[in-house]
Amino acid sequence: VRYFLAVASALNFTRAAEQCNVTQPALTKGVQKLEQELGGQLIYRERQLTQLTDLGKEVLPMLERTLASADAVRRRAQEFQRKDVAPLKIGLAPSISASLVLDPIAEIAKFVPGLHVELREGVAEKLVDLLLEGEINAAMVGDVRDVPARIDDWSLFEERYVAVLAPTHRLANRPSIGIDDLRETVLLERAGCDVAPKIQQSYFPEKPPQLGHCSGHDLHLQHMAAAGFGVILAPEHMPRLPT
Repeated sequence: VRYFLAVASALNFTRAAEQCNVTQPALTKGVQKLEQELGGQLIYRERQLTQLTDLGKEVLPMLERTLASADAVRRRAQEFQRKDVAPLKIGLAPSISASLVLDPIAEIAKFVPGLHVELREGVAEKLVDLLLEGEINAAMVGDVRDVPARIDDWSLFEERYVAVLAPTHRLANRPSIGIDDLRETVLLERAGCDVAPKIQQSYFPEKPPQLGHCSGHDLHLQHMAAAGFGVILAPEHMPRLPT
């Protein structure tokens, strides 16, 4: 492919061979091999006149992209071997705050300058699938039943859940908030939360809680809570707005 692209650019076999740092017979043989693989002539050779055939013109842009992709693969592989790029993909369940992993990652980055971190959020079952498919390297989730044998798992910590609400809320400034209090107030719903079903089964088995507004983003929910729209049940480590 590289030989053909050189000829297509120079329209001269001698100059193309010089550019590729090979002999002209070697370059000609390489182009002929490509023509055999593609099943048609790519270049007209008429004495001093060298032109692309219609097939040559058709495949030229695709072969240019092919060579560029191959070169990019080589560069990426070399960077990986030199650890210029060290990808680390971590999956987080919706109930797990990214703040929990930032300090350890910062320590790793001191020793691996090329560290490239990607955080992906998903429910526990989805993250398990991504681990099995090799799409992520590690995941932090809540309780997972029937973890596949291919996955190593450790219990890292236990985390309390707290009520997050506006200072003007009627439940504010109390030393504690009971389940009965929560049954009588509006809870803001975190869409896709993996802990919400467990909370409902444990503390609201007979009558579901009053669910008000919802969002898939913690920050949006906090702004709504700060404005007095309801109460969030959230992991204790989740970064919170000062309001």
